[in-house]
Amino acid sequence: MSAPLDLPSQVEVAVVGGGQAGLAVSWHLQDRGIDHVVLERATVAHDWRDRRWDAFTLVTPNFQCRLPGFAYDGDEPDGFMTRAEVQAWLGRYRASFDPPVLEGVEVLSLRRTEDGFALRTTAGDLAAHQVVVATGGYHVPSVPALAASLSRRIVQVHSADYRSPEALPEGAVLVVGSGQSGAQIAEDLHLAGREVHLALGRAPRSARFYRGRDCIAWLEDMGIYDVTVQQHASGLAKRESTNHYMTGRAGGHDIDLRAFALEGMRLYGRLTAADGSVLAFAPTLTEYLDHADSVMESIKNDIDAHIARAGIDAPTEARYSPVWVPEEEPAALDLDAAGITTVVWATGFRPDYRWVEVGVFDGSGHPTHRAGETDVPGLHFLGLPWLTTWGSGRFAGVARDAAHVAERLAARAPAAVPA
Repeated sequence: MSAPLDLPSQVEVAVVGGGQAGLAVSWHLQDRGIDHVVLERATVAHDWRDRRWDAFTLVTPNFQCRLPGFAYDGDEPDGFMTRAEVQAWLGRYRASFDPPVLEGVEVLSLRRTEDGFALRTTAGDLAAHQVVVATGGYHVPSVPALAASLSRRIVQVHSADYRSPEALPEGAVLVVGSGQSGAQIAEDLHLAGREVHLALGRAPRSARFYRGRDCIAWLEDMGIYDVTVQQHASGLAKRESTNHYMTGRAGGHDIDLRAFALEGMRLYGRLTAADGSVLAFAPTLTEYLDHADSVMESIKNDIDAHIARAGIDAPTEARYSPVWVPEEEPAALDLDAAGITTVVWATGFRPDYRWVEVGVFDGSGHPTHRAGETDVPGLHFLGLPWLTTWGSGRFAGVARDAAHVAERLAARAPAAVPA
């Protein structure tokens, strides 16, 4: 790796964010010989260390881990990398082409100028002709307002700060939210022998394996991850959707909340109110469990149709039959009476682009763009879910989006000689 860089005063392209998206576009810019710098407020790929729990594994199989010029290089292409393995893999990616990264440099503001953009950073000022905002879309942990009404005795932790069952106070735990993080954290606590209560949201689920293969492998072959947000029936609203829950833990398996209930996990519908230690829930438990199962079965229907169309010789498999059905809809929970000492909020994140002082945002604070390109010439976003397709949230999708953004950057940059 080359010697540490100093912040230049001027650059053709400033890339803000040193995660997989920032590294991927840097690879393309370096390959094209385009002058640029990557500004990272902490360390490269730090989110994989700082915002994942100890037992975290990828949900996507390792074979889908493909970045520009660098594919998964381990011995388990059908396995699932752990948090530490992902961070190490991204470290090897960085070393493979030595991008011009400045770590510990936070961008405080981004403004438009006559010639491009002005960036004020903790290391000084920088002028850039073009900018790529590659900070992802999950910035600030989102916690519902009713959290403020909980008893002070209750320890509250957001999923971004959850590390392990052992790091929490003794006692039962309530997890709020059943997306990927919530479902996996509930399983982590359950496997550790903790008493777990789980308040569900309307998250879908998917089988891990079906008819002899990982479902994600089937879906990739079917081109599902290539469907653009414009082609999707939900349109741009799909960018706000919750991911299907499953896990890569222990080689990968389904997460069946009904099975957890059989084993003692307490399930509830949507959390609606809190008053001290007493919580109220909407009667949505049955609806949410049935919805998650219906999505899983619809995915299997699509896989069946693909197998039939392509004439693939694949083993048949019995469909899922619910192993547990709620006898009643719990309307309330007294945290003190249940011995609950901790609430884990798996309620997602909200964007925070206050430092981007350019008018490219909608009313909810999300950037408006098409395939990452905004209406302001030279300003791009990268690394967002559904930036272009469902695959945009995966390593391979980030790679494709980075290639497109780099092509648009190159079209506005002075002619350069590839490195």
